Amino acid sequence: MKVVAVIGSPRVNGNTEALARHALEAVAAEGIDTEIIRLAGLEVAPCDACMVCRGTAQCSIQDEFQGVYDKMLAADGIILASPVYFGSATANIKAVMDRAGYVARNNGDLFARKVGGPLVVARRAGQNFTYAQLMYWFMICGFVVPGSTYWNIAFGRHPGDVAGDEEGMRTVANFGKNIAWLLKSLGDRAG
Repeated sequence: MKVVAVIGSPRVNGNTEALARHALEAVAAEGIDTEIIRLAGLEVAPCDACMVCRGTAQCSIQDEFQGVYDKMLAADGIILASPVYFGSATANIKAVMDRAGYVARNNGDLFARKVGGPLVVARRAGQNFTYAQLMYWFMICGFVVPGSTYWNIAFGRHPGDVAGDEEGMRTVANFGKNIAWLLKSLGDRAG
């Protein structure tokens, strides 16, 4: 089993990545492989809804999306992590969500029954809308989303600030544990 975290921040090793790493540490502690996928520095254009992906499971736009998508498709669990930019998710993560969603849904709902959920980092506000924005993607793609002890958000402005948000860090660690538990439970039933 494997869980990937797609980091929608343009900053490497920022608060969003730190939060995702914390969730993945909880997953890994349960014996499940994990991987960080950084969108920072990758060329991933927005979806143009051309529908060429219908029946091909390939996006027609030639950039670095396909490598990200292939890792998402191969994973048993997916975490999407985004900082809040002007009250919503980053353009980086939104481009991946739109294109991955179109390809997967146009080819038999390829993400259906995978396990996953969102992580959000806010400086001050916008976290609830961004969390909902990411959650809508998981819902329309047919994911099974475990809960936690609160919403999977943390606060921080400067690099490393999220580590000081004790409740946020505890919440995402519990989310990671719940992802692992759910994957193992579903795996036991499938086997």
